[in-house]
Amino acid sequence: MNSLSRLAYLAAFTAASLATPAFADCVYPKTPDEALPDGATASEQDMVAAMKSLKTYNDQVSAYLSCLDLETTTRINEAGPKVTADQVKEIRAIEEKKHNAAVDELQARADEFNKQVRIYKTKKKG
Repeated sequence: MNSLSRLAYLAAFTAASLATPAFADCVYPKTPDEALPDGATASEQDMVAAMKSLKTYNDQVSAYLSCLDLETTTRINEAGPKVTADQVKEIRAIEEKKHNAAVDELQARADEFNKQVRIYKTKKKG
């Protein structure tokens, strides 16, 4: 294999490795299946169970975000010195989209839970 062919092969290999899903090993956390309790009718036990479920989900999202960060750093480091600034930017953009999607979903779930907690507390006072 001459040096030009070797260089073309190396360029194709690098491009292909950067094009593969960068975060294939990070498992996107699944939103809890159970519906949040209705604060107007829920028992304290229901609210505590929902809080525990949400905490578990929060822990899973945190682990996922750490995984994304580690895989992004690893992916960039494995690409070596030939990785371009545009490739790094693209890898980081993919991480940012996945990061933001997970955080947005968690935040929406937490906001809804907090709304139900406020309703529950109002019911308890009355």
